[in-house]
Amino acid sequence: MIKGTQNIAGFQEHLVGVLGCEEADERHGYRAGMTQGFDLAASLARGVEDRSGAWTFIQGFAAHWAGAALGRDDGWTEADLDAAEERLGLRLPTALREAYLLFGRRRDLTSNHDVLLGPAELYVDDAKEALVFRHENQGAASWGVLLNSLQDDDPAVLIRLDLADKSAERWEDWLERLSLCFVEIILSESLQADEELCDFLDPDDDSLELLETNSVPLPFPAYPVGEETRWFLGQDVLLRDDDGAAILARGRTAEDLNRVRDLLPGDWLNDYR
Repeated sequence: MIKGTQNIAGFQEHLVGVLGCEEADERHGYRAGMTQGFDLAASLARGVEDRSGAWTFIQGFAAHWAGAALGRDDGWTEADLDAAEERLGLRLPTALREAYLLFGRRRDLTSNHDVLLGPAELYVDDAKEALVFRHENQGAASWGVLLNSLQDDDPAVLIRLDLADKSAERWEDWLERLSLCFVEIILSESLQADEELCDFLDPDDDSLELLETNSVPLPFPAYPVGEETRWFLGQDVLLRDDDGAAILARGRTAEDLNRVRDLLPGDWLNDYR
């Protein structure tokens, strides 16, 4: 079930109410998380609903949060993808082709921490069960699409953990659509960018309470069981709570990041002020 997408206008009003941005709205013409032409919360709410919305969200996020709008050289070519299909002897799902054509070469969007494989690096796992397109940065996990679902335009994505006991490894559910997975990739990788814009906090109960009080939960589908990850939006700061074990933050600017550091006091890893 996708949370928070039923009433985008109501969600925006809730955002203003929690963050207290009505006055800033009047002065600057935008509310928290909204730049000229891009409202992160509303765009994300649409982005988690379907493939078209996902690509629109990623285009807006790249332009207004990641420093550069998508350009013609940011994607792989049709020839690159055709060559991958010929080498693999299979058809790439429409959503995978669209993502690679649109932003597949933008490593700042896809590969700050974990790695999106290029067309020439795509492969079928040893068990001949899935097409693998992403690796965890130390090889601890892989993400893929089952071969028997490649005919779907926007198939489900599964994850396989690298275990000491190889016989225990299994492809397990991750997210219900490939386009949704790419939204998650762009959000997660944005938290691993330049230290000037990103930071990490080992939270306590007080900082978690402050996070919930001073920001709003973003409309993202629940992760699989055992993945208690929650996304929030502060005043021009994207935040992720990893089951109380860590809070990761990405500000649109260094000043935005400093504001959330002051709001959530603690030992921020990259705070050298």
